[in-house]
Amino acid sequence: MAIDGYLNICKLKGITSFSIVKAIRRLIGERRVGHGGTLDPEASGVLPICLGRATRLTEFLSDASKAYWAEIEFGVSTDTYDSQGTVVATNDASKLSISQVKTAIESFQGIIQQTPPMYSAVKHQGVPLYRLARAGVSVPRKPRHIEIYRIDLLQWRSPSAVLEVECSKGTYIRTLANDLGEKLGCGGHLKNLVRIRSGPFNINDGVTLEQVEEAFREGEETSIIHPLDVAVLHLPYMTVDEEEERAISNGRILNRDVQDAKGGDYYRVYTVDGRFVAIMSYDIDLKGWRPRKVFTTKNIKS
Repeated sequence: MAIDGYLNICKLKGITSFSIVKAIRRLIGERRVGHGGTLDPEASGVLPICLGRATRLTEFLSDASKAYWAEIEFGVSTDTYDSQGTVVATNDASKLSISQVKTAIESFQGIIQQTPPMYSAVKHQGVPLYRLARAGVSVPRKPRHIEIYRIDLLQWRSPSAVLEVECSKGTYIRTLANDLGEKLGCGGHLKNLVRIRSGPFNINDGVTLEQVEEAFREGEETSIIHPLDVAVLHLPYMTVDEEEERAISNGRILNRDVQDAKGGDYYRVYTVDGRFVAIMSYDIDLKGWRPRKVFTTKNIKS
């Protein structure tokens, strides 16, 4: 039996995101399993796992905003910007005040430029940066625009701060830790990281791999699998009748007016009885709605 939907996994520290994917594949006997945004091995927290046809919606999870708890230790800088790296500089951070930390934090809120770390999966001429870094090679990286929606200082125990960060996709919290240290003039690195939200998935509703195994063993897997459309609930929606569903299932353009629709706008599509059937976008040239991802099973030829 095919399984479509998502698991909100709480990944433990010390294991890779892909190892979770492999474990789920073995457990449910489904090859179509992926994750909605990797977590570093030493980070823990929310790791959305896509099952079956949900893997076709992974991009919407990857593009969604994220939230983290980040512990930053000031006074020590590492080559990886986290506690797993080699220490490259130490400075006295004992005189840092909470007001200085708060002021520095405020300067990073909003749309900023951030340079990806050398120890990252970003590619340079087709080669992941982390491979070059391990070989002792450093290359120039282009800064990227990212957005920090919110940073709250949760705890200050000199020389460490615990922050809650809500940010856009593509944000490196390790880089944020390093840049904050540089801003304060003493250096710093990421000591611990927990992802508390990824798109619609929250850590309070997460399950461990052991809990997933137990649910499947007891035949209660439906209690922990989130429905297919969860990843796209932020999109506007439309409802279609049976004839329109038939057109969508056959890949035809749907001609209907939707107020304020713009080219490229994505809509989630439901039948009148509430079944999720497709993701569509408006095509300005054709003045109609083009099916982009179709999930309906009603393949009826007209």
